[in-house]
Amino acid sequence: MKKPAAKQPTEPPRADVEGLLALYNARRYAKAESRTRALLQHYPEFGFGWKLLGGTLQMQGKDPLHTYQKTTQLLPDDPQAHYNLGVALKSAGRFDDAAASYRKAVKLKPDLAEAHNNLGTVLKDQGQFDAALSSYRRAIEIKPDFADAHSNLAYVLKQLGQFDAAVASCRRAVALNPNSPIAHNNLGILLQDAGQLDAALASYRRAIEIKPDFAEVHSNLGNILNELGQLDAAVASCRRALEIKPDFAGAHNNLGVALKELGQFAVAQASYQRALQIKPDYAVAHNNLGNVLKECGQLDAALASYRKAVEFEPDYAEAHSNLSILLKDLGQNEDALASNRRALELQPDYVEAQTNLLFLLNSTSGYDAPCRFEEARKFGRMVSKKVTSRFSAWQCATQPERLRVGIVSGDLHNHPVGYALKSLLEHLDPARVELIAYSTNRMSDEFTALLKPYFAAWKPLYGYSDEAAARLVHADGVHVLLDLSGHTGKNRLSMFAWKPAPVQASWLGYFATTGVAEMDYLLTSEAAVPEAHRGQYTETVWYLPDTWLCFTPPDVDLPVVPLPALQNGYITFGCFQRLDKFGDEVLPAWSHILTVLPGARLHLACKQLGDPALAAQFVERLQQHGIDPARVEMCGAAPSREVYLARYAEVDMMLDSFPYPGVTTTCEALWMGVPTLTLAGDTLLARQGAGVLTAAGLGDWVVTSVADYIAKAVALAGDVSKLAALRAGLREQTSASPLFDARRFARNFEDALWAMWQARIRHSDWE
Repeated sequence: MKKPAAKQPTEPPRADVEGLLALYNARRYAKAESRTRALLQHYPEFGFGWKLLGGTLQMQGKDPLHTYQKTTQLLPDDPQAHYNLGVALKSAGRFDDAAASYRKAVKLKPDLAEAHNNLGTVLKDQGQFDAALSSYRRAIEIKPDFADAHSNLAYVLKQLGQFDAAVASCRRAVALNPNSPIAHNNLGILLQDAGQLDAALASYRRAIEIKPDFAEVHSNLGNILNELGQLDAAVASCRRALEIKPDFAGAHNNLGVALKELGQFAVAQASYQRALQIKPDYAVAHNNLGNVLKECGQLDAALASYRKAVEFEPDYAEAHSNLSILLKDLGQNEDALASNRRALELQPDYVEAQTNLLFLLNSTSGYDAPCRFEEARKFGRMVSKKVTSRFSAWQCATQPERLRVGIVSGDLHNHPVGYALKSLLEHLDPARVELIAYSTNRMSDEFTALLKPYFAAWKPLYGYSDEAAARLVHADGVHVLLDLSGHTGKNRLSMFAWKPAPVQASWLGYFATTGVAEMDYLLTSEAAVPEAHRGQYTETVWYLPDTWLCFTPPDVDLPVVPLPALQNGYITFGCFQRLDKFGDEVLPAWSHILTVLPGARLHLACKQLGDPALAAQFVERLQQHGIDPARVEMCGAAPSREVYLARYAEVDMMLDSFPYPGVTTTCEALWMGVPTLTLAGDTLLARQGAGVLTAAGLGDWVVTSVADYIAKAVALAGDVSKLAALRAGLREQTSASPLFDARRFARNFEDALWAMWQARIRHSDWE
């Protein structure tokens, strides 16, 4: 009778196991892997062997998933085995399975801090921030000096809007592990988000000192240097990140941002496209590519980029907001409003989206004054909530010899606001007023150089948080602070909510209430804001005599040419407004006019019409309204202001857009001898054209209904001799009017500033 075979042992000799551990601890992972595999051929049920094999694979960058799965089968009560499996599952993108493994680990060993921490990370990556918060806090409760858990907790607190607590957690992580470049980098990100740019910069630099080849930090450093306006240094930092890690999509994106700010649009575009080659679903890069394409006038391509951004990341509020702005520029206001409202749904405290909403509501038909007013007040409440310590005392003299006046604007360059400002600056009395410019835009050109000498100081605000900007203005001892942007691009209305100056007023750059409670006045004219409309403003309406702006004649030697109709034999109407200024009734009105006057033609010019795709879309709109495109000449942006002004020589009279009329274009047309027919509505925006024409002595070119607009256009076009006579003397007539009388306007403006200041002193016990 045969003896039964001896049962094969499940565990190898202790000496063999100790030998494998010695190889592992000596970091000889390849040798340890080879010998462990050989051992497992003899002892396939040796659970610790599978666990050790998984470790050797993991340390070599190989996939340990199957090995760790085998380990948990053999060692179902080993918490470390389940923890290791969780790590492998997370690396494989199997987040739900990873979470289940970590939960088994902490069930078997409730005080396994690392498992709680890693469970929190899986939950965080799935967007379950509240659950992740609990896991991280449990890890720290078990292991108070767990630096990584403090750092991870900071991230989740940031996502939950608890910024102060997030910064505290990150600082704790840095204190526990001061030589951790990751902790310093994370602290830098938090400080940057909180607007503490100098402190963030220091954190990034410390991270680089510890780990010079940390590509992510070089990229982040480039990002913050860009915010601080140090653009060349920003480019250098991003390029350093790419030297270390050439396929780093984030660094290519950040490089593109800095290059765009430098005006190097083609190179910026290439950087974004490289980021997208590496990471095709990179929503941020699609959004930024849209921004640069828009700057280059490739509006149709920009639209496609924004749509891709929200396709890949549907909850990307900034991309929805940028899409809204572009749709507005394309005249698709209702679609723009829908995108804007989506941005605000995703991020209810999104100040930039709320400011864009106000611009849209004020330039779109169908929204009444109470609706616009309430949305403006909502903006005011939104920015007020972000103020931690509003100023209530100031450093300026109560009885000054001259007023110190600050001008906050993003348009101190070759821009309509700059044009309107120049003649005033030339005639302000420096004995009565001292000016400080607070530019909110990096853009600087030859026109900026013309404006700078009129200011005692020129202080950029870009790169400053609202608090830092407000403290700068407050320290300058400004008496009156003027906002020249309102709810337009590059505005700093949220800074005004800190009340850095005792008197604050909105003027020139916007056409409705700001909604900011701390904005004391709106400077305008009675023609633009009739007495009955004062209730549409949170500001006190302060009337300037005659006109609310003064036009600076172009520094271009172009004569007024005779009326083109005398030679052509037909009337040419013109409109040089952006397409987004056209309300729903504009094209039907023009169609009616052209039907009554079958020989008349239209001359249209604006930037959007330079895009072939957009021009084709506009032609379709013309045809839908019965306007033959053959009767319409369309031009894109002019290469220079001189070329632009020369286009008025081809037009007999201008047809203003509505409800968003022209201002600078109307003034330029008058200077070139071309009158504008405008339709005055019931808002400051809709009455801008009326204010300009009234100040120029052309009140009879202002109508109040679409029917009158059509009838007046037909009647005026029917008297060519009268049009010719008006054209011949229009430059002289308007040049003698208050609209062009800069000296008179400057005295009125100075008087208004002083009167506002005296009112402030009379009605306050502030000293």
